[in-house]
Amino acid sequence: MFPLFESSTSMLAVILCMVALAFGLQKFKVFKIIGPALIVIILGIILVNLKIVPGYCDIYGTISVYCIPISISMYLLNVDIKQILKMSKQPLLSIASAVFSVSLVAIIFGSVFGKTINEGWKVAGMFVGTYTGGSGNLTAIANGLNASADTIAAANAADYVIGMPTLLLMFAAPAILKNSKKFQKIWPYSFTDKELEGEGETKELMKAEEWSIKDISMLLAISTSIVAISTKLSGFFSADFASAGRILLISTLSILVAQIPSVRKLKGAMNLGLFFGMLFLAVVGFSVDIRGFLGSALNITLMCFFIIFCSLVLHLIITRLLKIKYEYVLLGIIGAIADGTTAALVASGAKWNSLISVGLLMGIIGGVCGNYCGIGVAYLVRMIIGG
Repeated sequence: MFPLFESSTSMLAVILCMVALAFGLQKFKVFKIIGPALIVIILGIILVNLKIVPGYCDIYGTISVYCIPISISMYLLNVDIKQILKMSKQPLLSIASAVFSVSLVAIIFGSVFGKTINEGWKVAGMFVGTYTGGSGNLTAIANGLNASADTIAAANAADYVIGMPTLLLMFAAPAILKNSKKFQKIWPYSFTDKELEGEGETKELMKAEEWSIKDISMLLAISTSIVAISTKLSGFFSADFASAGRILLISTLSILVAQIPSVRKLKGAMNLGLFFGMLFLAVVGFSVDIRGFLGSALNITLMCFFIIFCSLVLHLIITRLLKIKYEYVLLGIIGAIADGTTAALVASGAKWNSLISVGLLMGIIGGVCGNYCGIGVAYLVRMIIGG
């Protein structure tokens, strides 16, 4: 009688229903705070541990092999290097400080916790990914490092337990800092209200996006071609580095292809990237043993806390010494912890109209750096602890 669903066809239906439910629940505030990624993982853990779905099915392997590489490529097909290079010095310094701070602190605490946590060196790299470019980078790096399902699920849970309260604080920060005379004495560098208001029309965020079958087919053709080429080239790497090298090749080729204007004009890349990533996270949930998950989650959460807190402090020290306007500092933190869209939403909510597009770009820069820095930090930590 159990599991209730076993065939690949029925499991594909279950997975797609889980993803649809996770997105549908985002209209409710409490589920929006949790986020669709963690919802899918939790649903998967519940279903597999209640024996409703099997711990293994042929389609799980197919999804694991294809969905994450395509997701990575889709995310990066919107990167415009020319637009990034046109940015002024301060926002670039801010996001660079955020990436550097997370990477350095992750090396330190990855070395401290690395031997006490299963796959601790991989977790260090995964946290660099998520705190330079968001949850998509965490999943990409986990895939490149061949992390176990328990480790991926525990890292995602820790990310939400520690990262979400931090992000909520960041949304409240503009109003708090603006009204704090003490903060203004400590950090006297900021924009005037007139400069923040900007001129002309502001960019509308989170608006409905129209797709065409042509856009979807072109994006799928491009991303799968990039994945196929990267997979072939990764065969020239050593067996120990082939998986990580494949992720780096996919990232690099996707960024290069994204410099073709006609590619960036195709609509739906970010949404498709998220969709494919969610399919993989459902499979992650199905692979988790609840006892092992709870046992590893506590230590990983503690490691996550030290990384995010200490990197935040280091980022504030660096940017204060560089005399960077606090608006850029805040957007740099949010762009790294979450993504460019979230940074832009904070700017929009604070009426920093002139900084909305800057917030978007800062998040994109963090996302581009995430895979490279995360994988680099992971292997450096492994070398330090002898893993």
